[in-house]
Parts: sequence; structure tokens; C-alpha cells
Amino acid sequence: MAAEVLNLERLVDFVTPIAKYVTPEQNVLQPVWDFVRQGPWGEDALRSPLFPVVMSVVFYFSCILPFMVVDLWGKEWHWTKKYKIQPDKEVTWPMVRNTMVITFWNHLLYVLPSAVGQYIYTPPTPLPPVSPGLWEFTWHIVASLIIFDFQYFVWHWLHHKVRFLYKHFHALHHQYHSPFSWVTQYLHPWELITVGILTTINPWLFGSHCFTIWVYMLISIAISVEAHCGFVLPWSPMNWVPFGLWGGAVKHDLHHQRPYSNFEPFFCIWDRLAGTEFTLKDRQRAVDRREKIEYDGHNGLVGREVKKFN
Repeated sequence: MAAEVLNLERLVDFVTPIAKYVTPEQNVLQPVWDFVRQGPWGEDALRSPLFPVVMSVVFYFSCILPFMVVDLWGKEWHWTKKYKIQPDKEVTWPMVRNTMVITFWNHLLYVLPSAVGQYIYTPPTPLPPVSPGLWEFTWHIVASLIIFDFQYFVWHWLHHKVRFLYKHFHALHHQYHSPFSWVTQYLHPWELITVGILTTINPWLFGSHCFTIWVYMLISIAISVEAHCGFVLPWSPMNWVPFGLWGGAVKHDLHHQRPYSNFEPFFCIWDRLAGTEFTLKDRQRAVDRREKIEYDGHNGLVGREVKKFN
């Protein structure tokens, strides 16, 4: 009898640490959260109000720097020419330098002071011992992305339709008709601040776990850089998201060529409903139509057609 009790106790000791990861209350994210929480950086760093800011800034520059290297020193690489959306458009050092100056200036004048204010007035982030559930983690991120997609669609549409908003706030971002990675945050301060606020507040609506919020922020940054990088890489979301619902680099590249289209940052749902979606097929049809007009010699129409489709 004593031996049976001992064996049962051993079985409980073996099963208990496993069961907590497979029961409905917990999930496979717990080991990941434990690693993050107990990592060498320490819990004090994670609790600091500065952590989300530092994490976002470091991750952002980590995303754009590889593309900068490719744009400046890998122009003749085979895969560069294969995957670049506008291979005839060269990214030069003066272009990179110009966008770098604005980016660093914005970070110095606006991001840094807001980070200091956040450090002073925001309480430390609580670190729950339990991770978010996998389902909760997933749907909170997806829902936050969908909400921001609609928010930015409205914001973006207004800043193109209202001439004052475009001229004074959004035109800076459209200085380059062939985007490259540094154009991601080549923004007027108004756009940087308002879009940053919209991005940040959405997970708060769901009372999301801090781990969910951090991952959502990283995903948002990665998607934004991908949309401006100027490349369609094999792992780009547009290659695996079904029904052509993803915009990504191609749609945003076309937006910089034809600014009255493709206002959504991530998906294509609202652009389709609003009739503002513009695809590569649409662009080819526009080019074919323009060439036909030019070939037929209707000189009076050429200027209007070129203005409309370029």
C-alpha cells in the first residue's frame, strides 16, 4: 500500500507541470512567457514604462537596416532584381540620408520626450505569472490589426481627399514614388503621433495581456516596414493570405504611384468596398489604354490620361 501511494505521488509530481500547459486555463505560450519574464534582462526592465518604447525603436531599426544594405550595396544581386517591385528605380545614398535625417529628428523631438513623460507618469507594467491563452493571444492581435486597418483607412483617405491635410501633413511621405525601407517613418510629426496613438490604443480596448500588446506592436512594425520595403519576398504575407485580402508591399507601392488608391495599411477589404483598390492588373490595363490612346494619336487626351494613370 505504501508503495502504491508513493507511485501515485510520483505520477502526480510528473503530470502536474505538464498539465498546466495543456488545460484550458493555460497553453503552450506559458514556456515562452516564462522565458521572457525570467530572461537575463530582468523583470525590472520589462516593468519599466520605457520598455515598449525601446523595444519598438530597436526592432524598427533592426527591420529597416537590412533593406538599406540591399538597396545601397546589393543592387546587382540576382535576387534583388528578382524580387524588387520597381527594379528600374534606384535607391541612392542622398535619398537614404534625407529620410534618415527626418526619422532621427522626429525621434529626437517627439519620441524621446514622449518616452520620458511615459517614464515619469506611467506606473510600472504588471507582469502576470500566467501567460495569455493561445486563443485570446491570437484573436486580440488579429482584432487589433483589423481595427487599426479601418482606423488608418479613414485617416489616410481623409488626408488625401482634404487638400489642406494632404499638403501640410501627408505630402512629405509621398515625396518618393518608389518606397524603400526608410520611407516607413518618413513622416510629418502629426502623422507620426496620430498613427502611433491609433496603433497603441487598440489592444487596450480588449484589456490585453502585456505580452500580447508587445507582440502586436512588433507585428505592426514588421508589417509597416514590409509595406514600404519595395520588395515582394517569398515569405511576404501577400503570398499566403487567401483571396488576395492582403495589401502589403505591392499595393502600397502602387499607392505611392497612384495616390488616390489603396488607402488600407494591411488588408484590402475597405478599399474594395469603397472602390479604391488598385491592383497590378488595373495598372497594366491603364498602361495599355494610355498606349492605345497615344498610338491612335488623340493628342488632346494624352495629357489627361497620363495624369490620371500615373
